[in-house]
Amino acid sequence: MIHAPRPEVLRYLGYRGGAQPDQATAALLEARIQAVEGAAEPRWTSVEVPLTLRPGGVELGGWSIDSEKLRAHLEGCTAALLFGATLGVGVDRLIARSAAGQVARAAMDQAVAAALIEAVCDHACNQLAQRYSGQYLRPRFSPGYGDFPLTAQPELLRRLDGPRKIGLTATDTCLLAPIKSVTAVIGLAKTPGRCHAGGCATCSKVNCTFRRDTK
Repeated sequence: MIHAPRPEVLRYLGYRGGAQPDQATAALLEARIQAVEGAAEPRWTSVEVPLTLRPGGVELGGWSIDSEKLRAHLEGCTAALLFGATLGVGVDRLIARSAAGQVARAAMDQAVAAALIEAVCDHACNQLAQRYSGQYLRPRFSPGYGDFPLTAQPELLRRLDGPRKIGLTATDTCLLAPIKSVTAVIGLAKTPGRCHAGGCATCSKVNCTFRRDTK
């Protein structure tokens, strides 16, 4: 079973510099960690596609994407993986129930779920690194980062067969459903680069309240 790392949960809740919640808050948080993990049904999928770099963007198996930042991120890669992961609808339902008048519990559920989906993605990428032994995975780069448009979500999911394989879809506004889900492009390279951890490692928003140290 994949668990939500407690330090990451606390980071999402705004605890900094080693600060810890009081006893009552800590007890509630542990209960919410168990509740979210119990409601989660983590699933992930990936598909390898050919990669061509071009001025102003990339071609991923015939899919043309205009994104200078994605192109720079995939520099030196020979192929790419389209990737999707989700915690499932159970977590969405749990968060919705908590949001109905239980503000503290809802905030904790959100934080736990955010930490848990990142842990699921990291676990999946560790498995992919073993599958592609001898190659190097670049960090996950998701629609919505930099100039990689959020409108890429539906096509990414179509190419992943996300709805059928893991129950992951996109809304009319290109948000993921279930909400606690991630899609990304992962570069495959013959030479080492930055590790395959995603999240803050690939985000250019350095003044984000929830940013972890990536040095």
